[in-house]
Amino acid sequence: MTINDISPDQVVLWQWGGVSLNATLLFTWGIMLLLVAGSFLVTRHLSSGAGIPRWQNLLEIVVAGIRDQIRDISHQDPVRYVPLVGTLFLFIGLSNLLAIVPGYVPPTASLSTTAALAFCVFVAVPLYGILATGPMDYLRQYARPTIFMLPFNVMGELSRTLALAVRLFGNMMSGTKIAAIFLALAPLFFPIVMQALGLLTGLIQAYIFAVLAMVYIASATQARQENRFGKEALEKGEKTNG
Repeated sequence: MTINDISPDQVVLWQWGGVSLNATLLFTWGIMLLLVAGSFLVTRHLSSGAGIPRWQNLLEIVVAGIRDQIRDISHQDPVRYVPLVGTLFLFIGLSNLLAIVPGYVPPTASLSTTAALAFCVFVAVPLYGILATGPMDYLRQYARPTIFMLPFNVMGELSRTLALAVRLFGNMMSGTKIAAIFLALAPLFFPIVMQALGLLTGLIQAYIFAVLAMVYIASATQARQENRFGKEALEKGEKTNG
């Protein structure tokens, strides 16, 4: 097994001087173009009547499913979280589904891509937390239950970001190698089975990544919910006593 078999980063398609274009960049840009073009084509003539186009109906089902999942996980209004979590799910899901195209290599099989996606989550978690609870309340969470836990909480924040990147990369890379081994052993039978299993695994990985991102964001915004519920309980107790 060569390094080219491990990461599409090493598959250089074009190079000029110090500038190079590898398979990871090419396929990542291609997926972004597909998502942008597809969104534009589906939403340019939105209809609210009885005759809704099939593509619009499919998009509404996907968006509604993402909103419901976010609401179930965070117990909050999902509107502010849909752009990030939905984009992560669609990008990873489409990246993995296109693996059936000959010559295509999922960019999620590159550690640089999964690390970039995990870094987006790493930045989004404190941003959402600060917007929801304020900077001081959010920073106090790192000192709970005592100030001595501060370095451990910071290390936990960093380690779960690394786990996001390595988990997605490892699952996609190992799935590709296992499929290649089975294809070499039984090329007449396993292609269809492995392709179907690969599509299912790719969607599951996209779902897990998006759910974990939402769990981390929900934990960062939890203080706001606790404060709100505490105030409501206090006000209800005052009314009862009064």
